[in-house]
Amino acid sequence: MLTKKLPLLVISLVCCVVVAELVLRYHYGFCDAVLIREDPDYEYIAQPGQNRFRFKKHIKTNAVSMRSDEIDAAAAIILGFGDSFINGGTVTDHNSLATTLLSDTLTSLSGKKIQFLNISAGTWGPDNCFAYLNRHGNFGARAIFLFVSSHDAYDNMTFDKVVGVDNSFPNKQYTFALSELMERYVIPTIKDKLAQKELGSEKTEVNKHTNSDKFNSGFSSFASYSKEFNIPLTIYLHAEQSELGAGSYNEQGKEIIEFAEGNQIPLIKDLELGLSSDEFRDYIHINDNGQRKLAARVLSYMQRNMMIGH
Repeated sequence: MLTKKLPLLVISLVCCVVVAELVLRYHYGFCDAVLIREDPDYEYIAQPGQNRFRFKKHIKTNAVSMRSDEIDAAAAIILGFGDSFINGGTVTDHNSLATTLLSDTLTSLSGKKIQFLNISAGTWGPDNCFAYLNRHGNFGARAIFLFVSSHDAYDNMTFDKVVGVDNSFPNKQYTFALSELMERYVIPTIKDKLAQKELGSEKTEVNKHTNSDKFNSGFSSFASYSKEFNIPLTIYLHAEQSELGAGSYNEQGKEIIEFAEGNQIPLIKDLELGLSSDEFRDYIHINDNGQRKLAARVLSYMQRNMMIGH
């Protein structure tokens, strides 16, 4: 009896595997990950010219690896530098990014094409950002915005090999969606849950400050560059969930504030501009609502400082 049913069981199993593979590929975008490349100056960045569909979101990079449309030679350019906070990751659609919203709104308000370019990568610090600027130039920018969180005060480049090693930095696509599901998500999630259970708590903040670290050199590099090329620089300081709960920035955030004030760099502090818990998708990253609020805060700042239409 079992021998007669065996072929049917095998066929059923194969059908289930094939269906699962197809659903993961064409409905959720597995085997279509955003690929990363190593870089000798700024560690790593998304490979250029990508057009991905991932987790029902559209992600694209332009010819110079920005998470933006291709640069329009006729447009007024504003540069936005940062890490995963403004990059949004694969859970944020291109049209939901704060930088996309700003580009569209600024263009509409000014009556001419304005591009608010998104130059970012996960875990980048200000020194990564400046290394990109130093290598590629400012694209004729009229303003520069540096988006940071408190931990960026000491988030210095290390050039540790992560591309093609860490699951978050893939440099090639998986052959099978089921393999990607298991290796990139199921197994790491189980390991993280076990680690959290062992530690007794979940991760709620980032702290990269060690006694041997120096304040990230990217801050002073941006300040000097801004003065040399006469391009206005603004720092946007994003509060983490723990800081929102405490009602104040932590010691590293206060160091960034002190640096900005000491160098007369305008500073946008979202903790003082109505930041709320419904903008977060985890302890630091923002959801689509957070992207809209981020765009609104930057737009309001630009309007107050008459940065539109000039």
